[in-house]
Order: sequence, then C-alpha cells, then structure tokens
Amino acid sequence: MFLPEIAVLRFGLGARPGDLAAAAGDPRAWLTAQIKGAVPLAANTPLAASDQIFTELLAARDELQERRRAAAESTDPKPAAAPVFNPVRDAYLPHYRAQVLARAQSAALTTRPFAERLVHFWTNHFAVSADKAAVFGVAGTLENEAIRPHVGGRFVDLLTAVEQHPAMIGFLDNQYSVGKDSELARLAARRAGRMEAPDKPKREFGINENLAREILELHTLGVNGGYTQTDVTAFAQIITGWSIGGGKGRLAGGMPGRFYFRDNLHEPGAKTFMGKTYYEGGRRQGEAVLADLARHPATARFIAAKLVRHFVADNPPQPAVERVARAFLKTGGDLPAVYAALIEAPEAWDAELRKFKTPEDFVFSTLRALNVSPSQPEEVVRSFDLLGQRQYTPGSPAGWPDTAKGWDGSDALMHRVLWASRVASRYERGVDPVDLASSALGAYARPETLTALRRASSSTQALALLLMSPEFQRR
Repeated sequence: MFLPEIAVLRFGLGARPGDLAAAAGDPRAWLTAQIKGAVPLAANTPLAASDQIFTELLAARDELQERRRAAAESTDPKPAAAPVFNPVRDAYLPHYRAQVLARAQSAALTTRPFAERLVHFWTNHFAVSADKAAVFGVAGTLENEAIRPHVGGRFVDLLTAVEQHPAMIGFLDNQYSVGKDSELARLAARRAGRMEAPDKPKREFGINENLAREILELHTLGVNGGYTQTDVTAFAQIITGWSIGGGKGRLAGGMPGRFYFRDNLHEPGAKTFMGKTYYEGGRRQGEAVLADLARHPATARFIAAKLVRHFVADNPPQPAVERVARAFLKTGGDLPAVYAALIEAPEAWDAELRKFKTPEDFVFSTLRALNVSPSQPEEVVRSFDLLGQRQYTPGSPAGWPDTAKGWDGSDALMHRVLWASRVASRYERGVDPVDLASSALGAYARPETLTALRRASSSTQALALLLMSPEFQRR
C-alpha cells in the first residue's frame, strides 16, 4: 500500500503543513516529479563560490606568513604577544556558517524534499570534513557546486564533478601527488645531480594515494569491488596533476579554488588499471577511468545497497538492492531511473518505520513540522554541536553512520530530549501539539501519544513529548 506518510516521512525530510495532503493522491507520482534536474538551494542566503573563498584564504595565509616572518626578524627583546585571531580561520568561518545556515533553510523550506534528501545522501556518500583546516570554508561548496547540479543527471557526471572539486582534492591531498617521472620530478633530479654538497637533502616527490583509494573504496566499487593495491597505485598515478589553481612558483596557474590540471606533476605514459590499459593523455586519462568505474557492476551494487539502506532499512532487503542495481546497469547510471527503481520497490513501502532518524533528520523534520526556518547560523551550529552531527564534519571519509546503532545511544537520546525541550519552549506559543501530530505524522500518530499530549501539564511539555515520541524519532 502506497501511503502518503511513507512518501513524505521516509523519502522526504518530514512533513510541512500540507505535504501529506499533496502526496495523498498518488504518493509515487509525488516523489517521481521531484527527481529530475538540478536541485538548487531553496534558501536565499547569499553564498560565495569556492574560487572566491580560496582567493580570500590565500590572502589570509599570506598575511599569517608575513606576521610570522616579522615576528622572527624582530629585534625587540620582548616579542609581541601572538595574535589572538588566526586570519586563515577568520577568512573561512563566515563562509562555513553561511553554508550551514543555507543548508538548514533549504531543508526547512524546500518543496522537493525527496530531491533534497538525495542531495544529503550524496553529500554523505562523497564525504569531506570541515575539521581539516584547508576544507573548513569550502566543505559546503562541494554540495552546492558539484552535487546539487548533478543529483538528477548521470552518475558519471556527478562522480567527475565531485572528484574534480577543490574541496575533495584538498581534503585528500591530491594536489601534493607528483609522478616520479613527471616534469617536476625530472627537473628536481637534474638540479640535485648538479649540487656540490652531498649532505644537502634532496627534495622527494611521490604519489599520494588518498584520493584514488577513497574513489575506489568509498565512492564507486566498494571495499570488495575487485581491485588490488596495484590498482590503487596505478589509479593514483593516473590522477597525478589533478590539483587546485592558485599556487606559486612552478605550481602557479589556474584560478584559485577551481580544478586545475598541472601537467608538470602528471605521471606520463599509458597505464594499466584493473586489467585495462589507458592510453589517453593528461587529464583525460583519469576521466576515462572514472567513466569505466561509473558503469562497473560492482559500483551499481555498492550504490544500490547504500541507497536501499538509507531509504528502506538498516539491513537492506536484497530484492530491492537487486532492483536498483539492475536499473543502474541498464541505464548506465541514469540517476532518475535509479531513483525510480527505488520508488517502485515494494520493500520501500513497508508500513513499519524502520529507520531511526539521524540528528539531521530530527532537526530538519522538526523545522518542517513547525513550519519554521532558522534565521541565524548560531542556532543551527549549536543544535548540531549538541546532537553530535556538526555539519560537514563526518569523522572519516566514509561519512556519517547511516544505521540506528550510530545514533541511539543513551547519551545521544538525552541530548535529543534536551534539544526537544529547548525547541518546545521557543515555539510552543500558538501551537496545538495534537493538531501538529496530525499534520506531521498523519496515520502514524499513535493513540497513546495523542493521549499523552492531551494530558501534558503544558503545551511546552506536550510539544517536547511529541518530538521525542517513538513515531517522530523514526521514518
């Protein structure tokens, strides 16, 4: 049975007033209408592009280096105290806060909640972390510049846009990957050979395998996808030169904060990866590998399992995984067709609410239920700091946990109670919790929950009880 509650609560981000009625006529059609094309931010928060942010970062780094140089050269016997503010962090912080606010506002306001959830799914799939200083101010630009434009297109285009985005390259340090036979390495070797002083250390250049490994293990084939360590090394050689514009000296060139292929870092020549030899030159060599990875059967199975786990159950039903994987392979990774297969899977419409909400789900569904949108970044940042899912800071490149055991510990639940109480005290005025339960949960509002709401000592207590009810905590 195709319940509108399943469409809105499980596939979407929670019900705003009127959502359940909108989906009631044909829940599957309501979802299908949302999945084609780009998914722009629903908020009007002005955001800087990655190139502007990187330009500001470079200027801040120059300022910091100048301060340090001046301090080192100072003859003042009593050196000045270290600056209280870090200009690099100061350059990045406003951008991070603006990105977090815009994300929360879009989740609260969007009229395409299924598409917005898909954006969040892919952002977690292609995870970068603002905990790394170089990524702090641009983590959100990966979502907004690489994922939102391609979430309703082809997987190969999404994959390529993500792997060539400066946030991903900077997060996994591919800008420092240098082929041993590259132009830069050969030049360094010639210079080293002319040095008279044998005790002077030689500059070492080498391959960085971080990006190559994560593309294979986390973004495409999966850890059991059939590749070897030799393939990881070969792929890392293939994508040497994939870098970020705006360097200095022999690393100069390109626009700051944009993808830039540095031919002088690239390992030249044909290379063999997973049994196939790639003869393409330069940047095209890596793009050819991505194209093959994007249509590989292991990629189809890996992506299908993650989608079904996210939308259906922590233990993804195999028939649904196979259905989604077949659609992926048959269409060459046409994402709307993949999403349509997910919508058509009978297992996706099981009436039991099997997914425990992550903190993101909890916060965003609460905003939608109350029909409110945050206006200040502080309230969003504080909420996620309390609930343990600080935006754009997963603990590893694998992203945030997508199963209940990552979020249902006793401490985590106590933080949810605290947050629900704060929200209830702020928004209880003019809210009838019983009516809210109906508009937010529909048929899933249990009689015992409604009874508890009516018996609550105050509307604040009733609203907090609703937010912490078992049915509101699941989707």
